[in-house]
Amino acid sequence: MKRLNTADIANFLRTYRFAGGKLRRLRVRYGPKDQLTLELLIVARQTQKNLGTEPKPAKLHLKLVGVEEFRFAKRPSVPAGKIPDARFGYFDGLMFLTLDAWSLLPGDIPQALDFRASDAYAAGRELWWEEITKKG
Repeated sequence: MKRLNTADIANFLRTYRFAGGKLRRLRVRYGPKDQLTLELLIVARQTQKNLGTEPKPAKLHLKLVGVEEFRFAKRPSVPAGKIPDARFGYFDGLMFLTLDAWSLLPGDIPQALDFRASDAYAAGRELWWEEITKKG
C-alpha cells in the first residue's frame, strides 16, 4: 500500500474519478491501544491519457489509520453505496475523506466543518491506498 500525502491528493483525484462510483465494503477494525482503522473498498474510474477513450473501472482499497472521527449514514432518498462525489482534505493533523457532495459557493475553501456535515466521512492520521488488480 502507498501512503497518500497531502501533496499527492490533486494528482490522485485526477487519476481516479470517484463520482458515480460505488462503495463496496466498509470495515471498522480496532487495533492495539484502541487504535481505530477504517478500510474501504471503492469502485472508481481510472482516467485515460487518450481523450477519446472511455475511463476503465478501478477497484481501490483505502485504509484510514488512527481514525479520530467518522460517520456513515444511509438516508432513505439516497441510493445505497453510490458515491456522488469524493473530497480529501488535511486539517489539524488529520486527513479527511468525504464520499458525498456538499454545496459550496464558487471560491469558497472547504473547512473541517464542511467534512463533518457530510453523511459519509472519516478523519484519521494517515491514509493508505492501493489499486486491486485481477490476478492470473
